[in-house]
Amino acid sequence: MAEVITMPKLGFDMAEGKLVRWVKAEGEPVTRGEVLAEIETDKATVEVESTAAGLVHKHLVPEGTSVPVGTPIAVVAAQSEQVDLAGLTGGAAPQTAAAPAATAPPASAKKAAGTVTPEAEPQGGRLPGGVRASPLARRLAQARGLDLRGVSGSGPGGRVTRRDVEQAGGGRAAPGVTEEIPLTKLRALIGRRMSQAKQQIPHFYVTIDVDAAPLMGMRQELNALQPEAEKASVNDFIVRASALALRDMPALNASLDGERIVRHGQVNVGVAVAVDDGLLTVVVRQADAKSVREIAAELRELVSRARQGRVRPADIEGSTFSVSNLGMFEVDHFIAIVNPPEAAILAVGSVRQEPVVVDGQVVVGQRLRLTVSADHRVTDGAEAARWLQVLRGYMEHPLRLIL
Repeated sequence: MAEVITMPKLGFDMAEGKLVRWVKAEGEPVTRGEVLAEIETDKATVEVESTAAGLVHKHLVPEGTSVPVGTPIAVVAAQSEQVDLAGLTGGAAPQTAAAPAATAPPASAKKAAGTVTPEAEPQGGRLPGGVRASPLARRLAQARGLDLRGVSGSGPGGRVTRRDVEQAGGGRAAPGVTEEIPLTKLRALIGRRMSQAKQQIPHFYVTIDVDAAPLMGMRQELNALQPEAEKASVNDFIVRASALALRDMPALNASLDGERIVRHGQVNVGVAVAVDDGLLTVVVRQADAKSVREIAAELRELVSRARQGRVRPADIEGSTFSVSNLGMFEVDHFIAIVNPPEAAILAVGSVRQEPVVVDGQVVVGQRLRLTVSADHRVTDGAEAARWLQVLRGYMEHPLRLIL
């Protein structure tokens, strides 16, 4: 029996979505759970799975179109089945699948030396010939008169990024020239949510200094036994340690629901990932039940999909606690904003060498500064401090992380 696929609700604050690309063409078979289309939300471009099995009978929404949540977008039916489209879709006529007319770049767009006329906005994040480019890279290339087919992509799978466009165009705007860059959906959402979080959540912050030498030594030994592509990062160990600390002390693995505090049964750790248009949080589910090696492999896959713009709904929803790590940028210390509806987030700096006193002697040590930001409506300073003590215990005795 024919089934209607609707625009899914991918997040509590999603009102509409943009159908970026049809992965399955009309007449092509699809199984339940197979990727049917790519949907752009405020957060990311998400791979949407089919909720039915059969043949893709009809696309009801053309690529590049934004429609409200719940709008019929496709019909899946059995082969040779007679389908009453009007009856299935409530009498709404299906939209034409014709692509919108291409628009020429503004006359003021300056061409870089040696470039050719840019193409019209591509469908599905791809240019002719299969070239992939992020939405921000496409907009920037169009404004600068660059043909993305002539730009080498440094992103995953050869994806062209904003930095690639800037370098191909001779860097950023020339000195003295003001450049106006419109807010992307993701950047606008980050701004709204972080503003609300800072205004509505009574934040407090607790910082500790951790002896990172045992952890770094353990990581070095484990990675010596692994192929290059499977080596674990410091962050993988921190995610594991945070998850175990949350299992031991669930006060921070919580959220506020009206007049109730909900302590979650699962420990789902969100990890902040820098992408072209801003920041995404990918989720390692039940991280307390996974080894460092499993967490490392899962995060590699999640981060790769996030940076390629092909995340799935489960990749970015359902975190109960977050970790934000700027250590790779040689940042000693920072504080993060709580990501609602979570109650806490851990900010991680870089492992640094500095003099420390051991048994009355000054020696070179490795230190790591960690700061937890928490919602004072859900927890307090004493609980946060005790949680950090538990976290320190795991990190300074890292054998506990792999047993």
